[in-house]
Amino acid sequence: MASAIGRTMVALKKAHPAPGLTWSPETPVPKMGPRDVLIAVSHAGICGTDRHIYEWDEWSQGRIPLGITTGHEFVGLVVDAGSAVTRVRPGIRASAEGHIGCGYCEPCRTGNGHICEKVDIIGIDRDGCFAQYLVVPEENVWPVHPSIPDHVAAILDPLGNAVHTVMTAGVSGRSVLITGVGIIGLMAVTIARAAGAGRILVTDVDPRRIELARELGADDGWLATDPDWPKAARRATHNQGPQVVLEMSGHPKAIWDAFSVLRNGGTAALLGLASKPVALDLPNHIIFKGATVLGINGRRMYQTWYQMESLLLSGRIRLEPIITHRIELQDFEKGFRAMQSGDAIKVVMTVPQKGD
Repeated sequence: MASAIGRTMVALKKAHPAPGLTWSPETPVPKMGPRDVLIAVSHAGICGTDRHIYEWDEWSQGRIPLGITTGHEFVGLVVDAGSAVTRVRPGIRASAEGHIGCGYCEPCRTGNGHICEKVDIIGIDRDGCFAQYLVVPEENVWPVHPSIPDHVAAILDPLGNAVHTVMTAGVSGRSVLITGVGIIGLMAVTIARAAGAGRILVTDVDPRRIELARELGADDGWLATDPDWPKAARRATHNQGPQVVLEMSGHPKAIWDAFSVLRNGGTAALLGLASKPVALDLPNHIIFKGATVLGINGRRMYQTWYQMESLLLSGRIRLEPIITHRIELQDFEKGFRAMQSGDAIKVVMTVPQKGD
């Protein structure tokens, strides 16, 4: 390890079985294996998963090991590399794919490592990026193009979720309904517009997000609490319903309504995670409609990353309106509170560098 790095660092840890995170200024710098690289994190994004961990909800209590450093969205500078690393060198500005596959299961060996049977996720199964340093395997490192600014490079992970959902669903020339325009849903709006979607419809419980979706390219939007929105969505799509549904909310009622309004022969791509089992009318929602249902998990490694880079460099997608708050790591409490209140959409934190 480079001598200037030191032995300890600042990190945000899930130290106690209760809401909140702990500021830990004397956390040991993670050790590298021979095929690992060490990245000095400069910027990190807060996502919905981090909020679940912060709030210590039922999912977190059953999933997150106490003592872990949280966070999985980041960009930084490679500062050290293991003895067996051959392609990544110190000085490279990089992000990384946060799903670390086993490399040996059938999905990994057939180009589907994003659904690896034994995947480890940074910030969930192993120490994450809410820290001054992070270790990741060389093959997970993604060098960031110089034209992509740090605050955007820090959120490539959720952007990849949105790109994977939109591209897998095949939206070009088709009407699209996006249920839930939080962070990833809003990203999906601008991506779908760039990908050549026809009419784009959105629903959400927050009118502010519906208006932002319109700014990003949505044609129509309705409050999800309005019982008449499915009828309006049908009227907006030649009285047949949207050809594609991108489900981003994970809310049982939103999922039910989305399948109800989906056009016969349509495609539903499901990314939102429900907190409990969801009821469907299987005959009428899927079978009689001849619907195609796609489960979306993470990003395709690494097809989605190339697509993301191309979209960003094309200038055809807009992320700046989605990044509403840029704060320092030590102000993380403000960031989480802003997300809880609905004032923030995407929060990006600047991580202090050694010597700051």
